Amino acid sequence: MPHAGQSTSLGIASRAGLYVHVPFCDSKCGYCDFYSVAIKDRDTSPLIDALIREIGVRVPDSGYEIQTIFFGGGTPTVIPIEQLGALLAATRDAVDLSKVVEFTVEANPATVNDAKAELLVRSGVTRVSMGAQSFIPSELASLERLHSPDDIPPSVATLRRHGIKQLNLDLIFGVPGQTLDTWRESLRRAIELKPNHIACYGLTYEPGTRLTAQRETGRLQSCDEDLEAEMFECTVEVLAAAGFHQYEISNFAKPGCECRHNLLYWRNEPYIGIGPSAAGCIHNRRYKNVSDIGGYVRMIGASGLAEIESEAIDRETLIHELVLMQLRLNEGLDLRLFRERTGVDPRELFAEPLGQLSSSGLIEWDDAAIRLTRRGRLLANHVMAELVAGSAVSGDVALPVIAA
Repeated sequence: MPHAGQSTSLGIASRAGLYVHVPFCDSKCGYCDFYSVAIKDRDTSPLIDALIREIGVRVPDSGYEIQTIFFGGGTPTVIPIEQLGALLAATRDAVDLSKVVEFTVEANPATVNDAKAELLVRSGVTRVSMGAQSFIPSELASLERLHSPDDIPPSVATLRRHGIKQLNLDLIFGVPGQTLDTWRESLRRAIELKPNHIACYGLTYEPGTRLTAQRETGRLQSCDEDLEAEMFECTVEVLAAAGFHQYEISNFAKPGCECRHNLLYWRNEPYIGIGPSAAGCIHNRRYKNVSDIGGYVRMIGASGLAEIESEAIDRETLIHELVLMQLRLNEGLDLRLFRERTGVDPRELFAEPLGQLSSSGLIEWDDAAIRLTRRGRLLANHVMAELVAGSAVSGDVALPVIAA
């Protein structure tokens, strides 16, 4: 069967996801490189008004039927409830919610009270993704998180009490000072809260973040790579024993509770990005909005759009992105869809690196897909880089046109 949003013949997508970036947080965490700002005493209403206008322009003009919605950031639930309600109402006005299969809002512990939880449910939100990150106070301090472990269970209870049935908890491993035992403890406490989905990310030191600066100046020491690999293996084993299946390198879900919006990204399906720094990919074109709240508000006020970058996705770019995104999934790189979208068989295109990576036990394939092995997932970036570098990409096959 074709994936959601794909036709049965040419792989042409008619449906898309909608991402809305709300860049406000209580504070900026030291490891975060997403565009976000501390809310403090800031007047957030101009930004919310601009988001509402961009939604009203982009969604109808795109020609796509929206199948998933994701409000991220930042922390969307830190904005005043009246503004959150207005943003949700504008989304309902622009989107036929009867066609939406998943509506996610990101939240941090202690940012959702009864009134906001009730608003989310009344507005059609079906899923909340909560940034727990750790249940160990010292690790939360290393990550510069403001909440405590004791904030997490009441926040989950509030969401459940008001009818949110789909719940994800984010956790981070590889934190400075973290041990295998403390990581097991965070996994145990997350499982006790009975979420449907758990995302476990290895800490990355992104350029320009405070955490990276602290490492470079010797103020902290990063986690040992062998220990981080042990934590990853532990994650797979512990969550499998609790009934979570790994469907993407960092994501684990109870059956039927995979994040549909993120699957859309990993399967290279279209998505509309709204908000400062948001990116979209529609009609074989990728765009990115300005990463500045003031600049975004001014540009939306002038034209309803705030793009500062735009590029057509050529065949070589598509091939590389199919590899980089779909190999993250346990289902792997779909051979049939790859042929339909590029005109070539990936087993022929990547013949030489596939042979080498297979001999090393990092990759496997059959008539349906190319997949990372369990060992390959530990070295995913290396495997993907080897495939892309060793591909025999030629320019003689036209890229299929994606219809509106």
